[in-house]
Order: sequence, then C-alpha cells, then structure tokens
Amino acid sequence: MTDAQIKHYMQLAIKVAEKGRGKCSPNPFVGSVIVKNNQVISEGWTLEYGSDHSEIQALKKAGKRAKGATLFVTLEPCSHYGKTPPCTKAIIAAGIKEVYIGIYDPNPLVKGKGIAMLKEAGIDVHYGFWEDKIRTQLEYYLCFIQKERPFVTWKTALTLDGKYAAEDGTARWITGKKAREYAHKLRSENDVVLTGIKTILIDDPALNVRLPGNYKQPLRVVLDPFLKIPVLSSFVSIAAKFPGMVITSTANLQTDKVNLLKQKGVKIETLKTQDGHFNLHEVLNLLYNMNYYSVLLETGSGIAEAFLKEELIDKIIFLYGAKILGGTKSPLPALGIESIYKALYMWKTSCRKMENDIVVTAYPFYPI
Repeated sequence: MTDAQIKHYMQLAIKVAEKGRGKCSPNPFVGSVIVKNNQVISEGWTLEYGSDHSEIQALKKAGKRAKGATLFVTLEPCSHYGKTPPCTKAIIAAGIKEVYIGIYDPNPLVKGKGIAMLKEAGIDVHYGFWEDKIRTQLEYYLCFIQKERPFVTWKTALTLDGKYAAEDGTARWITGKKAREYAHKLRSENDVVLTGIKTILIDDPALNVRLPGNYKQPLRVVLDPFLKIPVLSSFVSIAAKFPGMVITSTANLQTDKVNLLKQKGVKIETLKTQDGHFNLHEVLNLLYNMNYYSVLLETGSGIAEAFLKEELIDKIIFLYGAKILGGTKSPLPALGIESIYKALYMWKTSCRKMENDIVVTAYPFYPI
C-alpha cells in the first residue's frame, strides 16, 4: 500500500471517529475503516459506553468480506475485557491480515498489549500515523488516562476589545446565532458543564443543550460552598429532566434545603472548603471518580482565574462577537500577572469565522 493510500485511509478513519464525539465517554471516540482491494468496504465509530467499539462496528458491517482485508484504526485496539470483549480477538477471528494504527493507547490495560496480540496472531501491524492530529482529537481521553482527571476547557464570549459585558452588566447577546449554536454543541460533547454560584445568581442560566435533534445532555454542575442556589432558579427547575449537581460544603449536608433540592432532582455532593473556597483538584478528582472525562467551564472570572492559577485549564475557546464595548469588564481582572514577561503563553492557536464572529482556540503553556 502506498504512502498516499495510507494517508487517505487514516484521514478517513479520523473523520469517521468524529461521529462518536460526545457520545461514548469515558471511552475514547475512535474511527475504523476496513479496506480490501483498495476499496473501503466498511466504517465504524465508537458507540455509547458499554456498546460496540469502532472496530467491532466496522467488522460487523464488513461481515465475511473482512477476511484478508486491511484495518485502519485511530487508536490501538483494546486487548482486555471491560464492558465489551477485546477488539483484538474479534480482529483476529475475522481474518484481518494487516492493521494500521494511529497512536498507542496509554491506558495501562492496553498500552502495547493490543499490538502485541495482533502480531502474535501473524497480523502485519503498523503504527504511528497522524499522531499530533489524533492526540488532539482524543485530548479528553488522553488527559483522563494520563493525568487522572477530566480535561478542562474554558469557553467565554467576548467583544472584539475583550469585554464580557457592558458597564451596566448586560451581555446578551455578544455573539450571533451560529456562534451560540456552536456553544451548545460544545456543551453536548463535554461530560460536564461547570459554573459557580455567582453566575447562577446573576445570569440564572439553565446550562443544558438547547438544539434541535438528538444531542447528549451534560451533567450541569454548580460550585456553591454556602448553598445559596435558589430553589426557583432555572438550573433547579429543569433538574428532573436535565441532570444537575450542586457541590457544596460538608457543613450544609444536613439541611432542609439539601432535601428540597434532592426532591427537585438535584444531586448533592459535598467537599471541604477553606475560607469559603473548594480545592479545585478535589473538585476534578470527584468528577474523575464519577467517570467524567471532560469539563466545560461556563463561569465568571473568579473561577476561571482560580483554575488558571492552579494550571488546570487545558484549552481556552474565545468566542469573539463583532462588537466593541470599551469599559472595565475584563474576563480575568484579578489574574495577577504584573509584567508582559510573565504573561501566560498560548500555543496551538487557531481561529475560524462564524458569520461575523470569530472563534479562537488556544492551549495554555504553563511554565515548568
């Protein structure tokens, strides 16, 4: 197979993987393509957690045609029993003769074992293709496995001059319709949407996905150390239909308000506080232990600054509306960087237009 063909089929597998984005966590969303006689005979992507992995989907669609075919897959096939049997066994049983793998799976349960099993069965295995692109595609999963915490994205809407609101506090709407729809899609592809109690009290957001079609709803989480959340808030009022959780101080556990919130469908979790603040590492550890692998911050400056100071924000998405406001409403007024020489650098920056708005994506580069 030529380099051009390998490139083409692996690119196709990367594209196919996107069909599973936001639908299968904590499993990674992986893409598989089966090729025979230089023709694609089937494609597969990871289904919801506990259902088929991408390789199994592709093998089922290929049927008997899989014998003697070549498999392209973005991530090393699993070799262990979990919610489903090992994909490697199915690949071997189907008679696949050659496998091209994008990247290793760093999960200790896999980590080269899948490749070894395929080789032991006499299958030609090649790996290391489009690694940077696949690592970016699977950044939620890789963070979850390697750092043992969810991947954290901070999303914020700003004017072109970097203001999140006007001086009177109004901020609706900074961006246009297409950018707002994109923000809802971001919610759907993340496991958790997290905010603070100040945002609830000021803006009364619902934080659910409000788009036509079948979109996954994230767990909506509020950091509320003193349990100030209004029982009549939008967040609480839809909790019976859209999952919601309040993290509060352990001191508030035995209160009537906790019982009332639970009756409304709100899940309550408690953590210790210090001076009225949570340890954000403990917050993420709580979510990690609940098997959530991605968090979208939709919050005010205080929590965003706190996450940045703890070096816990992995990606930032700025939605710039085509407006200028002026004034003092900066998104990070108290971050505390006093010199340009100490500025927090960004890398892997990219931008794209959405109607008149601009979406900038960047990754913080924390000093070692």
